[in-house]
Amino acid sequence: MIDLVIVGAGPAGLGAAISAAENGLEVCVLDEFVKPGGRLLGQLHEEPDGKWVNGITEAQKLHERAIQLGVKILCGVSVYDLLKVDNGWCVHTTDKIIESKCLLLATGASETPIPVPGWTLPGVMSIGAAQVMGNVHRVKPGEKGIIIGVNVLSVAIARELQLCGVHIESIVLPLPNLISGDAANPEKMMESLLRLSHLAPSPLIRFGGKWVNPKLGALLFPKNGFKMWDIPIQLRKTALEIVGDKQVEGVRIAEISASGEVIPGKEKIISADFVCIAGGLTPMSELAAVAGCSFSYVPELGGHVPLHNECMQTNLEGLYVAGNITGVESAKVARAQGTVAGLAISRELNALSGGNADKIIEAAIAEVTKTRRNALIQFQPGIEEARRELHQKYDEYVGKVVHI
Repeated sequence: MIDLVIVGAGPAGLGAAISAAENGLEVCVLDEFVKPGGRLLGQLHEEPDGKWVNGITEAQKLHERAIQLGVKILCGVSVYDLLKVDNGWCVHTTDKIIESKCLLLATGASETPIPVPGWTLPGVMSIGAAQVMGNVHRVKPGEKGIIIGVNVLSVAIARELQLCGVHIESIVLPLPNLISGDAANPEKMMESLLRLSHLAPSPLIRFGGKWVNPKLGALLFPKNGFKMWDIPIQLRKTALEIVGDKQVEGVRIAEISASGEVIPGKEKIISADFVCIAGGLTPMSELAAVAGCSFSYVPELGGHVPLHNECMQTNLEGLYVAGNITGVESAKVARAQGTVAGLAISRELNALSGGNADKIIEAAIAEVTKTRRNALIQFQPGIEEARRELHQKYDEYVGKVVHI
């Protein structure tokens, strides 16, 4: 039985592996993708200070450090079952069964699909798939694309696709329905975009993002939208249908009111050879459910997340979580959470002992908060408060269990 198995070789998983291995633990990391790095592999962006961040390079640094510390990394391996056993966990994989004293789930997040008529045509993909094609595999998803869904993720990846030499014709809203929900509401999407205003190349948009009321913003921006990096963002247009015979040929769009209602007689077809659908992200928590974790529904964190405390420990003994499985945030926050988890697991297994153990973990927790507050992108408002409430729920739950 080894000390620690980590499911997920993204920034959270590798960050945890490094901190645990630095304290002498025997660590094995599993990931179903063919190479480590997770969502880091698809990231390519410019920081406000002008520094470029290449996710592939960052992932390689983490990978090399983990290998240097003796961490075993198995890629192309899927986990399909988890069982609690005496003194640890039994992890069932497509390669073999591994037993460990502690288990960390760092499975990340998955994209939320929004069905659009015609979305089964060749050339339609999720926004994340387009990111992987361009930034990881260096393959253009097409020459001219339309993105359906206006949110933090779609705008950021639209810029990355542009850097790949792809022309983004426009970003429009999905058709209002029960599934799209607020994603089809111009006012709600304006709130989302205002959290990205600091990235805008235009000083006017950066300044306006600090002061514009979201509801007024949806009314004041012209019907033809506005541009970031010359990419039209159209909050007053919705995608009615993806059109094409044997593959994507375009999108039929219509004008909508500020509240999201379709205006009759205002339809046209915009040509494109590929379409990306951006419905947002939700924590990938299936394995936590299989393990028997308790959950809490937190909209600010992207949906249902495993109940856990600041040390990333769940309500199950020896089971920890880190990264986007705990709520959708940036890769830097995920890595910082992984560090906390690795240290907390080291303490549980008496590898991080002595009078300084608690102080070391407290400092790592403080670093998570600092990283969150300085994050370039905030996926949802109210994340910090939501996490405090989640940790309070954990304390209340554990207290009730102990009392019983």
